Amino acid sequence: MRHWPIFALRLTTPRLELRLPGLDDLDELADVAAEGVHDPGEMPFGEPWTDAPPHERARSTVQIHFRQWGTWSPGDWACSFVTVWEGQVVGVQEMRAVDFAVTREVATGSWLGRRFHGRGIGTEMRAAVLHLAFAGLGARYARSSAFADNPRSLAISRKLGYRDDGIAMFNRKGEAVPQQRVRLSRDEWTAPGGFEIHGLAPCLPLFGASEGITDAGGAL
Repeated sequence: MRHWPIFALRLTTPRLELRLPGLDDLDELADVAAEGVHDPGEMPFGEPWTDAPPHERARSTVQIHFRQWGTWSPGDWACSFVTVWEGQVVGVQEMRAVDFAVTREVATGSWLGRRFHGRGIGTEMRAAVLHLAFAGLGARYARSSAFADNPRSLAISRKLGYRDDGIAMFNRKGEAVPQQRVRLSRDEWTAPGGFEIHGLAPCLPLFGASEGITDAGGAL
């Protein structure tokens, strides 16, 4: 799509492809959300969207992508990739920023269908967007956060080299819960082998990054 080139942007890793979803991808992603994202006794998200009935989870999964596309601007964007593993849509890896042209900082968030947990997919898809941020967009920092009772997310962050960046208290379903903030600098990031970015060059102005590109390790 000439006027919205972001749909042609793809990230590839040794096992995964990350891309903005088409309508068929969104249908498949909604099915994954309806099946379940985490154990019923857990709540890893600040917004408890997974408490909704399956059909509402599916619908809201589709709607969030339409909202992000409709409100995207170079100064305030959220890019939610679907993650594809062995031909299946398995979850979402998001990267977002406000005033990226000035701050050179991104934040990430993700979810993965419950039946795909424990395969290392979460680490690999986070590494893919970090490669986009640091090698493709010229980011200086990436940040993330997770509740203290979400050790899987924190383990991914620490495996990728993030450092603790303080504690924030969060209202989760009416209860004050500590959230661990983490941060990774570009200087501490090591580009992984076999990770590539495809179709980035025409998308750079949409990210507020027209001057920030470096070696993206793939066709731009």
